[in-house]
Amino acid sequence: MLDLDALHLDPSRGVYLPLDVYNSDFAERESATRDHVSWKFERRQHFEERNDPSRDALGQGRWDEALRLLDEERGRWLAIAREDERRGAPFRRVRVVETPPTPYMRWELHALSVQAKAGMGIRVVDAERVRPWEKARLLPEVVVIGGRVLYEVVYTEAGVLEGGRRFTDAGLAESWERFIACLYENGEDVVSCVDRYVSQFPRPGLGREED
Repeated sequence: MLDLDALHLDPSRGVYLPLDVYNSDFAERESATRDHVSWKFERRQHFEERNDPSRDALGQGRWDEALRLLDEERGRWLAIAREDERRGAPFRRVRVVETPPTPYMRWELHALSVQAKAGMGIRVVDAERVRPWEKARLLPEVVVIGGRVLYEVVYTEAGVLEGGRRFTDAGLAESWERFIACLYENGEDVVSCVDRYVSQFPRPGLGREED
């Protein structure tokens, strides 16, 4: 098992980037990546997306509309997946899920299922799989771009994206790559997870998003 110390992110060894800088820095490095997988690890169970019509529909209890709006995004994700393939730089994601999943998580897994059907590599692992690395606190949200740069994605307490902390230590990026890749290899495809497990839950109550 990979030692927890190998995954520790010391803030003093990274550079904090406010949201606009983080977005531009991330986009530049991701688009420049060639012939190398990039990885994303998601641990938090709740995010507050801004300017997302489907997310807004979920919050207002319009479940069918939320799913329809997600499905309308498939063409955009297909274009992204094809561009990643052209560069030889697939973007793979591991989504940790607590059980039972909240209405928000069920919505996010449906969103990820749409992306996976378009060609994005996304797998799900149960939270119990990562507990051995969480003796003191939950693992952070992490993205490793092209094996060279690691971002700790920073959110507010409420789950709003705030910015990111960039690390350029090659050993740290490699350790997180190995960790995420191992989870991915042993995870369940998100489409299968939604069909097998998530779809059995009743739709969220109308008028509000319930926890």
